[in-house]
Amino acid sequence: MRRRRQDLNGGEQLAELAALADGSLAPERRAELEAKIAESPELAELLAEQERAVGFARSAATEVEAPAGLRARVDARRQARRVPGWRRPVVIGATAAATVVVAVAVGLGVFGSSTSGKRFHASLAATGLAPGASGDATLTKTSSGWRIQLDATGLPRLDNGRFYEAWLKNPAGVLVPVGTFNEGRRVTLWAGVSPETFTALSVTREEADGNQASSGRKVLVAKIPS
Repeated sequence: MRRRRQDLNGGEQLAELAALADGSLAPERRAELEAKIAESPELAELLAEQERAVGFARSAATEVEAPAGLRARVDARRQARRVPGWRRPVVIGATAAATVVVAVAVGLGVFGSSTSGKRFHASLAATGLAPGASGDATLTKTSSGWRIQLDATGLPRLDNGRFYEAWLKNPAGVLVPVGTFNEGRRVTLWAGVSPETFTALSVTREEADGNQASSGRKVLVAKIPS
């Protein structure tokens, strides 16, 4: 696993994860990279680290006004992103994220001011079928749909034809499945409907019995705040 992690941390793939996190990745590359992330928990974790670093940087940037000369240099750096061969600084981990915050605090916009996709956060509460369980979900708008990053604890692993399934539901009661999984740690799901209208998120216990409808056996539920 350590060797795999090292491989993911190097080269163009990591630079593209940084670009995806700050919203500057070229559209023609975005869909392919998001498909890889959907299939790789390691890539999803690295992307989450990049997004946290971007969030820290932008939070600090809102509190600091950079000098005019420095803003001009930052603008020139953004333009350089379009030149082939240019390499962006890649930030990984909490320590590096803290460095970004310090840099922005003195006016250096490491990630620029690109606007990332719309995002929602939801806290999932346990039901009587899974007392003690809990979870958090981040729903991010992408060109391919809504990426849902779910991290849940207290759910026993399901195997042998049993699994968990996540759903979005609108006020009219229409359910849309957004993915299945066996255990709740660092799960990446995808939705083709917006959480702005499908505002309820739930996780159910299911079996591979040929019935595609929800079993109704909810273990986690959440209301997505607008």
